[in-house]
Amino acid sequence: MAGDLILPDALKPTYQNFKFAPGVRAGGLLHMSGILGTGADGAVPADPTEEFEAAFQQAKMVLAEAGLDFTDIVEMTTFHIGLQEHIGTFMAVKDKYINEPYPAWTAVGTTELAFPGARMELKITALAR
Repeated sequence: MAGDLILPDALKPTYQNFKFAPGVRAGGLLHMSGILGTGADGAVPADPTEEFEAAFQQAKMVLAEAGLDFTDIVEMTTFHIGLQEHIGTFMAVKDKYINEPYPAWTAVGTTELAFPGARMELKITALAR
């Protein structure tokens, strides 16, 4: 792998079972893999707000492992099942974590994600200082 692996302890089972890095620092950037909002039990919460909060908490964990925080984000892409149905709820959660100056953001509606029942996947690129 070209770059430095960013692997918080809590995400080591995901790394080992699914064989992908939560984050890789390369070329002055932190590239984060897509993050799903699963709970501690590994399931997607029934409540969309809880799911979206869980995704941002996992993102916070990866950023912190790299010595970064949400202010270092330069680009965010989100993939949504039921985009129009959940975008308001998602934005309310996002606004708790992402403040001005806002990063670039693309929200994409799609028909399926890798984890059954997931409504959203979050992908982040941050400036790795």
